[in-house]
Amino acid sequence: MDLIKLQNILDNASFAILFATMLIYWVGAAFPRIPYLAVMGTTGMAIANLSVAALLAARWLEAGYFPISNLYESLFFLTWGITTIHLIAENMSRSRLVGTITAPVAMSIAAFAAITLPDNMQESAPLVPALKSNWLMMHVSIMMLSYATLMVGALLAIAFLVVTRGQAIELRGSSVGTGSFRDKNYQLHRSKEEVNTAKTGTISSTDVPLSLDANGSATAVLEAPPDSTPHTPHPIPLSPQRLTLADTLDNISYRIIGLGFPLLTIGIIAGAVWANEAWGSYWSWDPKETWALITWLVFAAYLHARITKGWQGRRPAILASAGFLVVWVCYLGVNLLGKGLHSYGWFL
Repeated sequence: MDLIKLQNILDNASFAILFATMLIYWVGAAFPRIPYLAVMGTTGMAIANLSVAALLAARWLEAGYFPISNLYESLFFLTWGITTIHLIAENMSRSRLVGTITAPVAMSIAAFAAITLPDNMQESAPLVPALKSNWLMMHVSIMMLSYATLMVGALLAIAFLVVTRGQAIELRGSSVGTGSFRDKNYQLHRSKEEVNTAKTGTISSTDVPLSLDANGSATAVLEAPPDSTPHTPHPIPLSPQRLTLADTLDNISYRIIGLGFPLLTIGIIAGAVWANEAWGSYWSWDPKETWALITWLVFAAYLHARITKGWQGRRPAILASAGFLVVWVCYLGVNLLGKGLHSYGWFL
């Protein structure tokens, strides 16, 4: 079979598989008692991952260089990265909720690449002289993997915000240095009866919500003390199940972002070395370089707040959610505007 025809089949198949997988995850989230949906969702993401990998391999054989030199190729490489990190995050969290947010993003990226982009932007073309370097594979692939990893981590943070919406809670135990951290506006409530209540899965209006770890030990949730003002509404505590889910999302989001940040750092350093070889300068404040630095600073602030300041819960999740938008601006926004040395020049 012609490699070009094979690519057309694989990119459309990848989109179709991701679309079906997204529906499976959504149905599974709405009707959690339906059997085998979780397995079907994971299987669908794995098949989509292999389909995109086969597409990139066919592209590599046809063009003779690592397929990450134009927008079409980079979008599918990003899709492959997101599905790969999804499988890692889902295995760590054991929650189908991961797929309800990552599958739509991966599907949308594949649809944009396969359906929206003009045919001339989907065709492989000879590399320009500046890209004929071994740094192409190292710099661009690492940057794309970092984008995919940070996106998945940020999506999990967004999911955490959705699960805990309207609740003033602070979790503990998912970042370094939080064992002694206590916000002065919160009090730690914990009793033997509350631990037993959390273990039995029942909760009353006077119970303080707890979350259970894998060993069955309870972790108290820091909750704002009741206001002394009469008739002040007090938020209803989350159920133990939702608190356990929130704690898992918070923990996995932190770990995934902790993986993506060093990848981003390595990618930026590799890009600086390559820029010096190609253009004679390590840093030229190109729009892409500037936004890469902004992305690095946002996630550096996130990790700093969690590791040294002991931030937990909604505050770092909001910062990570903002990082999701920053990554998209860095990856796609400045490229499509046609400005700078890294532009694809489609919009302008």
